[in-house]
Amino acid sequence: MKKSCIYPGTFDPITNGHIDVIKRATKIFDKVIVGVAKSESKQPYFSIKKRVEMAKIATANLKNVSVISFDNLLVDFAKSYDINIVIRGLRAVSDFEYELQIGYANATLWDEFETVYLMPSLKNAFISSSIVRSVLRHNGNVSKLVPNEILEILKEKN
Repeated sequence: MKKSCIYPGTFDPITNGHIDVIKRATKIFDKVIVGVAKSESKQPYFSIKKRVEMAKIATANLKNVSVISFDNLLVDFAKSYDINIVIRGLRAVSDFEYELQIGYANATLWDEFETVYLMPSLKNAFISSSIVRSVLRHNGNVSKLVPNEILEILKEKN
């Protein structure tokens, strides 16, 4: 039986930590959909179009990965693709507490909904999109934090 999952997030921008989790997910699932959330309430640094573009570029070498944007509840997005499993990355204990609440809320909305938590490798455990944005805003070097393939796009933003 083929199994698919969704890895949702704002990916503002996609980081090496995200790529690490995506690669781990591809070892477990036949298909991984990277769901780029519009998330206007978070006031993203990059437009939804640019975030999708960067995610597609960064995952282009991964055969069983596709990138799709969404602007609705995660469970509704998942149902529209007949997928009941999502992947969430955990970097620290503080992530777990937040993700556990989200996982329970989603399971309340759809009782067949499952959340699988994956940890990035130790070298990527500290990376977050907010750290990348902060470094970018101060014209710092993010080359060790994000996929090389999107560095030019990030330079354009600054």
